[in-house]
Amino acid sequence: MSAFTRVLGRATFAALVLVASPLTIAQTPPAPPPVSAFFGNAPFGDARLSPSGRHLAVRASAPGKRDFLTVIDLETNSAKIVAHYNDADVRNFYWINDRRLVFDTHEKGVGPGDQRLMPGMYAVDFDGGRFVELASRNRVNKSTGTRIVRRLLPPSSEMAGNTPWADSDDTYALAAVGDTRNELSHIDLLQVNTVSGQYKTVPRPGATRGWLLDHKGEPRLAITYKDLTTTLQYLDPVTNKWRELTSFPTFKETAATIEPVAFGPTGTLFVKARGKAGTTAVHTFDVNTGKLDPQPLLSAPGYDIDGELVINRDKVLGMQFRTDAVSNEWFDAGMKAIQQDVDKLLPTTVNLMSGPARGDSPLLVVTAYSDVVAPVFFLYNSKTKSLNKVGEARPGIDPTQMGRQQFLRYKARDGLDIPALLTMPPGAKRTGLPLVVMVHGGPWARGKSWGWSADSQFLATRGYAVLEPEFRGSLGFGSNHERAGYKQWGLAMQNDIADGVRWAVDKGLVDPKRVCIAGASYGGYSTLMGLVNDPEMFRCGISFVGVTDIGLLFDNGAHFSSDTSRDVKKHSLPERVGDPVTDADQFRATSPLQQAARITQPLLLAYGGVDRRVPINHGTALRDAVMRTNKQVEWVEYPEEGHGWALEKNRIDFWGRVEKFLDKNIGSGAVR
Repeated sequence: MSAFTRVLGRATFAALVLVASPLTIAQTPPAPPPVSAFFGNAPFGDARLSPSGRHLAVRASAPGKRDFLTVIDLETNSAKIVAHYNDADVRNFYWINDRRLVFDTHEKGVGPGDQRLMPGMYAVDFDGGRFVELASRNRVNKSTGTRIVRRLLPPSSEMAGNTPWADSDDTYALAAVGDTRNELSHIDLLQVNTVSGQYKTVPRPGATRGWLLDHKGEPRLAITYKDLTTTLQYLDPVTNKWRELTSFPTFKETAATIEPVAFGPTGTLFVKARGKAGTTAVHTFDVNTGKLDPQPLLSAPGYDIDGELVINRDKVLGMQFRTDAVSNEWFDAGMKAIQQDVDKLLPTTVNLMSGPARGDSPLLVVTAYSDVVAPVFFLYNSKTKSLNKVGEARPGIDPTQMGRQQFLRYKARDGLDIPALLTMPPGAKRTGLPLVVMVHGGPWARGKSWGWSADSQFLATRGYAVLEPEFRGSLGFGSNHERAGYKQWGLAMQNDIADGVRWAVDKGLVDPKRVCIAGASYGGYSTLMGLVNDPEMFRCGISFVGVTDIGLLFDNGAHFSSDTSRDVKKHSLPERVGDPVTDADQFRATSPLQQAARITQPLLLAYGGVDRRVPINHGTALRDAVMRTNKQVEWVEYPEEGHGWALEKNRIDFWGRVEKFLDKNIGSGAVR
């Protein structure tokens, strides 16, 4: 067994933080923060140390300004803006060596429907020198106008990551290639020199859908797809030829299914695999024998391991992952000691740490958060044990005005444990509260983990308790929990939501006459089915970008282009959701659109005009059907938005509408 083998019990971070800092509530609390404090663009995005720890790259902005990239010299405490545009915002960035960064851009003030430019891809030195455009923002590629004409990377190129300790000016990019049906054919891996801009395509062993670099920054693993089978192909460093490591069905999980995570310094391949308990854990995989080590390196009973290994130039240090909260588990004794020191300085928050790639610098970036504290970024010096704040994501948020949150479990009517988050209004009595049930999307996704959340805290500051169930079908809690949701849209999955409300009522926390249900995407579907199935329980509903008919997921006509592939519709959705032919009766019974006459409660509907996941006709058809018998429908359309609200103005507008809608129906403004 490895020296850093760990088996974790259920995380207790939430409970520890909950009791670590009791709040003193003022007799007359101040007015809650405005909508913009929760849903405006964050002024501080991220901070990354250079491999040596000499420089700190920071993405930040000012009110009404574009996001820019600044590099701080930590020895001289001087700063220089190295990337700033009038028509674009710096988005993702990372160091490729101790001198050079790669970044891309976006337009946070332009909705998906109005986007005309691609992210682009650029490289620049820490002092702003040697700026090179690698991929054009124009959808039609062009060559440079220099004396030496070179090709730019395809406009669709994305940064693939690298190992910054390799001390090379080269990096890698990913470029998706479509087929004749306008679906994904394969993903090319492109090796690009960030100084010259020249690039070459890495030979691929088939229809690649993913790539993994080794610890030296070289392509080592390719994930290919053919005939409904996923294969892991290994580029042997001795023969320099691809060979198959293992394969498994793409749309059906088996004992052979694994997910590559990273390569360690010695060439060890780390993967995630599901064990006998039904949860995923981190294992090593022998690339020579093609065998999985049955003994997990890191597991958490009751949870699927979800996160990334923390690796520097010399060793695997630990892993950042989530159970009920996101945290670090350190294999390295030195990092454990540093974590303890940081936690003493910041005792009321969970403190995530990331250090320089080379591991010989005393500096680390600390991201501190809790249920009431939005992420705050610090720079910690392990030699001097000093802590300096770099920036914060939500400077307009006062923790004393936020509501406490707890991770809990309740029993569904058939005995299944349902994990959930409960956020209480700040300083409120714990009885007879109005409740908003927030249903996450997916539904094959993990909802939120414990920690500060804009929407739940916004609602809590307006006086509402917020319940967020991880109903059956949700990911992150093992295969049994996930599979219990198969073909249960509108049925057992919906019962889990209602059972959460009954639990809260039985505990005396909630006024049963003041409950509203809300959610986006699948959460929007669940909102509508909640109004259909439990009209006495839910007094109103808020559905945004919500599915309104299961059949439309399979066939929504020829007037739109779906981002769901044909193979997913043919081989995955029938097992998870149901078959449009053999399950037609169930589809009708669990279709909000076909059951629209049963929706009699006030309803807020919101959709994006260019949504490819849930096209707007889901919403317009339901709106028209419900309004034939129920005029209490509020309709909102954001023409330039896709599957969610990308624009600050729309987020603020929507949640302002939500606040008024809730106040009118279950809040202080409701008619009793």
